[in-house]
Amino acid sequence: MKPIACIALLLLATSVSAAPVCPPLLNFSLADIDGETRNLCTYAGKVVLVVNTASQCGYTGQYKGLQALSDKYGPQGLVVLGLPANDFGSQEPGSNAAIKNFCEAGYQVDFALFAKTGVTAANANPLHEALARATGERPRWNFHKYLIDRSGTRALSFASQVDPQSREMVQAIESLLKTKPVTSTHTQAEK
Repeated sequence: MKPIACIALLLLATSVSAAPVCPPLLNFSLADIDGETRNLCTYAGKVVLVVNTASQCGYTGQYKGLQALSDKYGPQGLVVLGLPANDFGSQEPGSNAAIKNFCEAGYQVDFALFAKTGVTAANANPLHEALARATGERPRWNFHKYLIDRSGTRALSFASQVDPQSREMVQAIESLLKTKPVTSTHTQAEK
């Protein structure tokens, strides 16, 4: 093989092996509210707030607070992910299109919404299963919140009644946002 071709192959192999590793709590793909598959690895290096939502719940007004958090802290690295679930009291009976319309028209939600999914132990999506293992807590009702740190390896759990703009939630978000994003160039095989 010619030396130039060998160097090109070596450079290509090096660039492929230096690809960032997806953090374990984000190493999932889920369908968004429009049915498109989204790889959560794209949120690596961000502080991620995961909330199981419902349109007909006493906590549904929390959409306003979640949007306010997204507006205020999004430029600093916060990402809010809404995952509608019908697991508690059948309070999310609508289709994905109806949920999207409800959120956008009623609460001007523009943070990421995902397709209706399960969050309880019996039918949890892979993200919620990983978050339950990481925190030792499963959602007991709608609007349970998980806050994932920038490394994507640790999470905090907040019960449904914790308002998104409560002092407790805001302090946790601000604290995690102060941590610098970690960029890894090691592959799984190198670790």
